[in-house]
Amino acid sequence: MEYTFDAIVIGSGISGGWAAKELCERGLKTLVIERGRMVKHVRDYPTAMLDPWDFQHGNTKTCTMIEENPTISKHYAFDESTKHFYIQDALHPYIQEKPFDWIRGYQVGGKSLLWARQTQRWSDYEFEAPKRDGFAVDWPIRYNDLAPWYSHVEKFVGISGNRDGLPNLPDSEVLPAFEMNAVEKYIKSKINRHFPDRPVIMGRCAHVTAPQTVHTEQGRTKCMARSLCQRGCPFGAYFSSNASTLPWAEKTGNLTIKTDTVVHSILYDEKAGKAVGVKAIESDTKREHLYKARIIFVNGATLNSNLILLNSKSSKFPNGLGNLNGLMGTHIAFHNYRGRITASIDGFEDQYYFGRRPTQVFMPSFRNVYKQETDFLRGYMVAFSASREGWSKRADGIGSTFKEALTEAGKWVVSMMMQGETVPIKENHVRLSNDKSDQWGVPLLITSIAYTENDDKQLLDFFQEGVKMLETAGCQDIVTVDQHAIGYRNPGLEVHDMGGVRMGNDPDTSLLNKWNQLHHCKNVFVTDGACMTSTGNQNPSLTFMALTARAANYAVDEIKRGNL
Repeated sequence: MEYTFDAIVIGSGISGGWAAKELCERGLKTLVIERGRMVKHVRDYPTAMLDPWDFQHGNTKTCTMIEENPTISKHYAFDESTKHFYIQDALHPYIQEKPFDWIRGYQVGGKSLLWARQTQRWSDYEFEAPKRDGFAVDWPIRYNDLAPWYSHVEKFVGISGNRDGLPNLPDSEVLPAFEMNAVEKYIKSKINRHFPDRPVIMGRCAHVTAPQTVHTEQGRTKCMARSLCQRGCPFGAYFSSNASTLPWAEKTGNLTIKTDTVVHSILYDEKAGKAVGVKAIESDTKREHLYKARIIFVNGATLNSNLILLNSKSSKFPNGLGNLNGLMGTHIAFHNYRGRITASIDGFEDQYYFGRRPTQVFMPSFRNVYKQETDFLRGYMVAFSASREGWSKRADGIGSTFKEALTEAGKWVVSMMMQGETVPIKENHVRLSNDKSDQWGVPLLITSIAYTENDDKQLLDFFQEGVKMLETAGCQDIVTVDQHAIGYRNPGLEVHDMGGVRMGNDPDTSLLNKWNQLHHCKNVFVTDGACMTSTGNQNPSLTFMALTARAANYAVDEIKRGNL
């Protein structure tokens, strides 16, 4: 069966939702193809208002859940309250040539229901890094190309934070920030005094703290600081495709969503010299459909977008759509989250805090920002938070003494983590299996992605500097943990995988141009993590959204000019 639209968007997550919104607003009849089930905002958040005692096992990860889903269950947000928003490992296999944790959520909204919502702009220190430091290829854009689109996205999404005036972390369009607690303010003061090159700021996050007209028009309201975001927010306070972009697109009358449909490949017309549609398979019946459109946006999330494009073969492109240089699927990178530091701090027993804030305190990268100064490339952000142990802490005594101790907040503890930039290398890649496929006849993806010596050196520097900062602040019982060394954190678990279909100026060394078009198939756009040339050390989702909005509006303009 054939269907025709102006535009097709593959995937309904963070970037796919933005593509749908922008294309529909500009008048294009747009089809969004989602391989998972329908999830409607509020209606399909079954655990959003439940308490721990409402769950059979107190909202934990049971042994059975872990045994049945050894990869997915590693994700921080996976538990009894959220398991319905994740895939089941056994139903969606892939081949790990090297250990890689592929975290996926197949439903309308994708992982926008599960993300950690941290939003920082990139600066030219990120966009110019590959050229300056001699890795990957030069980005075809700079900060000024994206700045107006950052603003466009931020105003609609709602970003909580401050205007911090930092050159390597440009200011966003912000709503009121969450507050640091007493211990965090104290640690900040010590760091600012002894390490003046390391500004400490409140984390910017995609939460509506003071609804503006554009947010109330979306039906969204103020964040209640419940920190139950991964269950789906019934207030629409945090940004998700389900609460924001998809309903907005739907209001235009131009949106069609096709769920439970697996994209097999994009079809290329040799005579026309362009893509003409998408071959898709109904997940339950296995019936095939051809969906045609003038333009196609690939937003299946990094690895799935690589898989679809690699599987989109023709006589002109035997190795994947637009893949004449053989680089598709290579230079996969991610963020280095391996390092954790914990500590305690005395005093402040008369201090507490309000609610469960959905963000942490951040320190933008201070390594190799202005020049190369260490024995490793690039740098890392630091995030930390302080809190008091709760009722589940160990308490002394028995009987009434024990019970009374449990009614009081425990000691203050500090947790610190790193988010390091990994350098893309050709050896870190994905490719298609030649002899194994899934239940829909799509080849299985092989992941061959690992940490490098550069990542190891970066980790050690974080431990050294993190301990030094916490000691300066008077912290005690400081413990460092390499989570990869203890068998927990493989690449992929941070869900910040990027690359494989990178942007660049030269078709011989990149797959996409500065507008996110395939160099050799201009009516196909890739604007999710697959398009990234490098990873920066800031969180990437805001950049995905800005790139998508920019590319979608360019695509519509090109259609109107008669170029697509």
